[in-house]
Amino acid sequence: MAGVVDNLVKEMQDHMMKTVQSLQKDLVKVRTGRASVGLIEPVQVDYYGSKVPVNQVANVTTPDARTIQIVPWEPGVAGAIEKAILAANIGLTPQSDGKIIRVPLPALTEERRKEMVKVIKKMGEETKVGVRNQRRDANERVKKAEKDKAISEDESKKAMDVVQKKTDEKIKEVDKLIESKEKEILSI
Repeated sequence: MAGVVDNLVKEMQDHMMKTVQSLQKDLVKVRTGRASVGLIEPVQVDYYGSKVPVNQVANVTTPDARTIQIVPWEPGVAGAIEKAILAANIGLTPQSDGKIIRVPLPALTEERRKEMVKVIKKMGEETKVGVRNQRRDANERVKKAEKDKAISEDESKKAMDVVQKKTDEKIKEVDKLIESKEKEILSI
């Protein structure tokens, strides 16, 4: 009987972990004024009729804190990369000499930083909602298992306590991620 609860909690933890990992990936893409290759991850380049990520057709680096440098593996792809960056509407303007594409990051104004903080806080809240949804689903499954006599009432209460404890841990983790990103944005 305890195996039912263990499996349920493990499955819930896996889903919660994926939800938090998704937030971590999204936070990398949030512009902080410091160059990061993650800023151009969403850019898809038209390469021989297929849409592919920039890092599959070029070497992407950050030579300094304010510049992303893209060196296409094939010189003919440079124009397509430039168009893709502009079309992605991520607020960056590429500059090319035909061989190397440089994407300078403009300095963030105080107003823009505050907007970015609002955006990441919203992302954090959405992640917390996802974690809480996982908790709700797990609790419903515990109640169903109790109703179906797969677990006792005591086991059900213990399981719900564990579910709540794991949920609280993930919520704290989300808060720490958001707090860290907020400091990063405001301190540049």
